[in-house]
Amino acid sequence: MHIQLERPNQPDVISLITELDAYQDTLYPPDARYALDLSSLEQEHVLFAVARDADGAAVGCGAVVLEGSGGELKRMFVRPAHRSQGVAARLLAALEAHAAARGCLCVQLETGPRQPDAIAFYGKHGYRLRGAFGSYPEHPLSVFMEKQLAS
Repeated sequence: MHIQLERPNQPDVISLITELDAYQDTLYPPDARYALDLSSLEQEHVLFAVARDADGAAVGCGAVVLEGSGGELKRMFVRPAHRSQGVAARLLAALEAHAAARGCLCVQLETGPRQPDAIAFYGKHGYRLRGAFGSYPEHPLSVFMEKQLAS
């Protein structure tokens, strides 16, 4: 498994994002989804990482949107066939390391209650529940979490 920062506008990465969107469509109505589009993921203040298997196929992705001394985790996804193999943990660790190297002290995220595995995963990796942040409204289909990267 190889994980590195890449541009999101690659056909196999776009396919990952499309798969993530299709999955999210089955869980949440449009007014409860806060996904970044492809052009937003290509901004300079966005760290976008891709996990590739031994054959070079994109199997996971994620982003951290940097703002000031904080960041927001977005677009975290691992293809179902590659889950429970440590891909997500390695992807998250790589994103956190790159964010910390850019001065990020805290990573926040928004996910949903219909993804208990994701909530448990983030909890296992040091993320704690918190209230809404930024421009997010409090919403029954939102769960907010954060992790301090440095003191």
